[in-house]
Amino acid sequence: MSEQHTSAAGAIAATKLQRRGYSIRGGVIHVHQTGAQIPLTLSFLHDFIRAISYFLPLSVWRAARRIVSPGPAIWFTPHRPHGWYMIWNAAAWIGARMAKRPERADVAFYFEDATEGRPPQAHGLACINAKCDNVSKSHVAAVFEAVFGYSLAIDPSRAEGPAVEKGEINGAHDGRLVQCPCEPLPGRVYQRLIETGDDAAVEDLRTPCVGGEPVVVFVKRRPKDQRFANFNTSVQLADPAKVFTAAEREKIAAFAAAMNLDWGGLDVLRDRESGRIYIVDVNKTDMPPLALSFTAKVRSTRLMGMALERLIKRMRGRHALR
Repeated sequence: MSEQHTSAAGAIAATKLQRRGYSIRGGVIHVHQTGAQIPLTLSFLHDFIRAISYFLPLSVWRAARRIVSPGPAIWFTPHRPHGWYMIWNAAAWIGARMAKRPERADVAFYFEDATEGRPPQAHGLACINAKCDNVSKSHVAAVFEAVFGYSLAIDPSRAEGPAVEKGEINGAHDGRLVQCPCEPLPGRVYQRLIETGDDAAVEDLRTPCVGGEPVVVFVKRRPKDQRFANFNTSVQLADPAKVFTAAEREKIAAFAAAMNLDWGGLDVLRDRESGRIYIVDVNKTDMPPLALSFTAKVRSTRLMGMALERLIKRMRGRHALR
């Protein structure tokens, strides 16, 4: 290929990435809406291959399901999800179609990979996540305290000992440890340090919820000195009933309702000393963990797809009664 053709191809690829909300600069993928930065490393390439190895067979399943038993038509607005999002996987499992216009859809889905947004008009359709317009860290902490009755947020100027400082933006993975008391910085939030796992590794309980119900739990582990990193050394699929008590699941459902979250993933931490759980993050455009085994990916996708199907039927039924 000539240098001119190579340059043109590169420009076209860059334009497509820009339209999808991404750009590549200095060997880093920049996610425009969230501000997240993903280095183009060998580790990223390995994760990309993992993702493709699941995306391709799921795409075949999706095509076959649409022919044999087509699912509902979903109108995503203002953006359509790509194949690396959990909602794409679940919709693919049930053979759902992505409607190009609301008049051709059975249900709408407010899909915007942004911390704060303004949900668009649903054009008379029942709309998933229609009122979930704020997943900032301070809002999540305030709702958590109101529902659970104990606090996550702290005043760093009055607290003592280690604490967590992070930005408001969802998905930035910019947390760091600070020593209190300290003066708060603008645009940063401060939370108590929740020690999880063991002395070697921290443990996150990523909990996708549909209609307020925890559907699966991804038990994610990584080295303790990299607690804020965007990678996992291991991920295990677990049943929510075996991870959380009945009372905790009720609180999680109440939290999701208070957040107006019909679909999304919660980052839950269990304090290893007190045993209490803390919801530290809400992601309404969550992605399945790459480190999950192929079998576990299939099982979690099936469970999420079935939950999505139930949610759509329930929301359409309620909407029809209005």
